[in-house]
Amino acid sequence: MDADHSQGPKGSLRKLLEHLSGAGKAIGVLTSGGDAQGMNAAVRAVVRMGIYVGAKVYFIYEGYQGMVDGGSNIVEADWESVSSILQVGGTIIGSARCQAFRTRDGRLKAACNLVQRGITNLCVIGGDGSLTGANLFRKEWSGLLEELAKNGQIEKEAVQRYAHLNVVGMVGSIDNDFCGTDMTIGTDSALHRIIEVVDAIMTTAQSHQRTFVLEVMGRHCGYLALVSALACGADWVFLPESPPEEGWEEQMCVKLSENRARKKRLNIIIVAEGAIDTQNKPITSEKIKDLVVTQLGYDTRVTILGHVQRGGTPSAFDRILASRMGVEAVIALLEATPDTPACVVSLSGNHAVRLPLMECVQMTQDVQKAMDERRFQDAVQLRGKSFEGNLNTYKRLAIKLPDDQIPKTNCNVAVINVGAPAAGMNAAVRSAVRMGIADGHRMLAIYDGFDGFAKGQIKEIGWTDVGGWTGQGGSILGTKRVLPGKYLEEIATQMRMHSINALLIIGGFEAYLGLLELSAAREKHEEFCVPMVMVPATVSNNVPGSDFSIGADTALNTITDTCDRIKQSASGTKRRVFIIETMGGYCGYLANMGGLAAGADAAYIFEEPFDIRDLQSNVEHLTEKMKTTIQRGLVLRNESCSENYTTDFIYQLYSEEGKGVFDCRKNVLGHMQQGGAPSPFDRNFGTKISARAMEWITAKLKAARGRGKKFTADDSVCVLGISKRNVIFQPVAELKKETDFEHRIPKEQWWLKLRPLMKILAKYKASYDVSDSGQLEHVQPWSV
Repeated sequence: MDADHSQGPKGSLRKLLEHLSGAGKAIGVLTSGGDAQGMNAAVRAVVRMGIYVGAKVYFIYEGYQGMVDGGSNIVEADWESVSSILQVGGTIIGSARCQAFRTRDGRLKAACNLVQRGITNLCVIGGDGSLTGANLFRKEWSGLLEELAKNGQIEKEAVQRYAHLNVVGMVGSIDNDFCGTDMTIGTDSALHRIIEVVDAIMTTAQSHQRTFVLEVMGRHCGYLALVSALACGADWVFLPESPPEEGWEEQMCVKLSENRARKKRLNIIIVAEGAIDTQNKPITSEKIKDLVVTQLGYDTRVTILGHVQRGGTPSAFDRILASRMGVEAVIALLEATPDTPACVVSLSGNHAVRLPLMECVQMTQDVQKAMDERRFQDAVQLRGKSFEGNLNTYKRLAIKLPDDQIPKTNCNVAVINVGAPAAGMNAAVRSAVRMGIADGHRMLAIYDGFDGFAKGQIKEIGWTDVGGWTGQGGSILGTKRVLPGKYLEEIATQMRMHSINALLIIGGFEAYLGLLELSAAREKHEEFCVPMVMVPATVSNNVPGSDFSIGADTALNTITDTCDRIKQSASGTKRRVFIIETMGGYCGYLANMGGLAAGADAAYIFEEPFDIRDLQSNVEHLTEKMKTTIQRGLVLRNESCSENYTTDFIYQLYSEEGKGVFDCRKNVLGHMQQGGAPSPFDRNFGTKISARAMEWITAKLKAARGRGKKFTADDSVCVLGISKRNVIFQPVAELKKETDFEHRIPKEQWWLKLRPLMKILAKYKASYDVSDSGQLEHVQPWSV
C-alpha cells in the first residue's frame, strides 16, 4: 500500500522533502475565537503531518492567551496526543478570547515564549479576528525580538536565528463568513445540527398546523439561514446581507396564508440572528412571531437554536476538509520564505488553495462595510457567486408567481429517476419541477424509471405536489435499474403521445448508460431529438463528468457515524481491529473518503491493486500500533476491490495473524448507506444542480422556439457535473472515452490524489502529490 501515485510537475512529497525537510523546524498550532466542529481534525492533521516531515509540533493551549501566558500552555505534541480526536466536536487544545494579545506588551510575552521553544512557524485555526492578530504579530516579529534581546530576555544571536515568523491560517467558523473559501471548517456540521432540528420540528408542526420561527446563528452572515432555508424549503428567510423590501410584513403574511390555502399544514420561517431591515434595524424572531399571531392568528412557536449549532460531532465533510487543510498548512509553512505573505488555506470547488490572508480579511470586512452603508446588492456579490446563486435559487423555488403572470412556453419537460435510490434525489426533482413551472413549462413526472416510461406511467406534476420533498430519502417517483435499450419503440411512442420536448434524468451509472442509448437511437427515432440532460445521483460517486454525485455525502456520513460507534464500542475492549465493508461497486470513493473521515488504518479499493504482501504489512502495522496507547484498528474495504481478497478472507487472515495480539470483528454496512434522510450537502447540491439543469433546458428550448428544430448535435445530450471549480455540461459522446465501462467508473478520479493523506495520517510512509499546491492565488468571489 505504498505505491507512488504522485508524479506531478513538482513530484511527490518525498521529492519535496529533499528540499523541504522539517528537521530542526518547530510548528506551533492554536485554535482561537469561537470553536467549530472539525477544529480537532485540523489539529490532528497539523500534528501528524508535522511529525511525519520531521518537525517538532507544539500545542498552544487556550489560543493566544496560552501563547501570552506560556509555561505549561505550550507543550510538545506526539503522534498519540491526537489519537481519537477526529470525531470530537469543539477543540481539545481550548480556545479563549484574549485581550492581552491585543497589546504590544502581550505580543512581546508571546514572542518570548515562542522563541524559547524555537517556534517560528505558526498555524492558526480561527476566524478573521484571530487571523488578523496573527498577521500583525508576524509583521512586528523582528521588532519584538530586538526588544526582547535589548531587555536581556533572549540571547542576541536568537534575534538572527529566529528572524522570521511564518504564519498559515485555516478558517474555523460555523458561520461561513470568511471570503475566499467556499466552506469554512464547521459550517457543514452546523448545518447538520440545524437540519436535524428542522426535520424534527416538521413532524410535530404538521400534526398541529403550526408556524415555526427558527433562529439560527449568523450575526453578520446569513449563510446558515439561507442554506437551511434552501435545504428545508422554508416559506421565508431573513438575512443580514439581503433585507426584505419595504412592506415585507404584509407580503410575508400573504405568502403564509396562500400556503395554508394550498393545504400546507406547516409554515417555517428561518431568521439569522443578525437579520435586519433596509434601515439596518434588527428583525427579531419574537417580532416575526408577534406579527404572524396578530395578523393571521396562527399558532406560532419560536425556536432559538443557539450553541446547539456549534456542538456535536463533526460531519464527514468537515473532517475531510479539516484534514486536507491541516496537511496543506504544514506544506505551506515548510515552503514559506521571509518574502511569503501570511496565507490562508482555503477550499475552492474541491481544490485546496492558498490565498493572501489579508486580502481575504479585507474582502470579509468589505462585506460588513457594504451592509453598514446599506449597499446590500454589493454585500451579496462580495459574499461570492455561491451565496448569490443560493439566494436567487431560493427566491425562485420559494415564491410562485400567479399563473397569469407566467408566460407559457407550451413545452412539456419530463423528469425521471433511474438506477438505485440516492438521498437527495427528491430535492433534485422538487427543484426541477418548480424551476420548470417558473419558466412556463408544463412539467411531467415519469414513475418507476425507464420501465414506467415504456408503460406510460407519466403524469403532470404541479408546484404543491413537490412541497416537503427536500428532506425525504429514497425516490418518491420510484426508480429502477432497467435500461431503455429494449423499450426504445415504446418510449418513443410515449414521448410522441405526451409531446415531450425535453428530458431530465436524475440517477447514477444506469442513467448515464440510458442517456447513451437514447442518444444512439436518435437516428431511428426522431422523438429523442430533444434536449436531454443528466444530473448524477448515486452513493457510489462513479459517474463520468462529475467529481460529486447527489447521495454520496449522505452515504459517507452513514459510514463515518457507523465507524465512530464501532470504534466507541471498542473503547472498553482493548486490542481490537474492525473490518468494515462499504458499497460503491468498483468505485473506491466511499471506502477511501470514509477511511479519511473515520481515521482508518487502511482502506482497500479496486483502483489501487493490492496483494498478500500489502495485507501482511498492514497486519504488522496494526501489531505495532497495539503496543502503543491506541489499541484499536479500523480497516475499510470497498465491496468489489478484489475478487479473491473478500471481506471474509481479510477478516480470517487478520484474525489468524493477529492471534495473541488483537482480535477481529467485521461489519458489512450494506443498504443502510443508501437510506436515511439526505444530508444538508445533498439537499443543497440536488437543489442547485437540478435548477442549473433546468436553466440549460429552458435556454435550449428558447433558442429553438418557432423553428421546429430537431436537436441532433452532441451538445444537446449532456451530463451536468462539477469538475474542479466549475459546473459544466459535457456531451455524453465526449465522456465515452473517459469511461471504463467494464468497471462502471471514470478512467480518472480526482479523489485518488487524496489517498496518501489517509496513509500519512495513519503513520504509513506514502508519497503525496503537491503539484497543485504552492502557488499563492488572489482572492476573488468565486464558487459554484
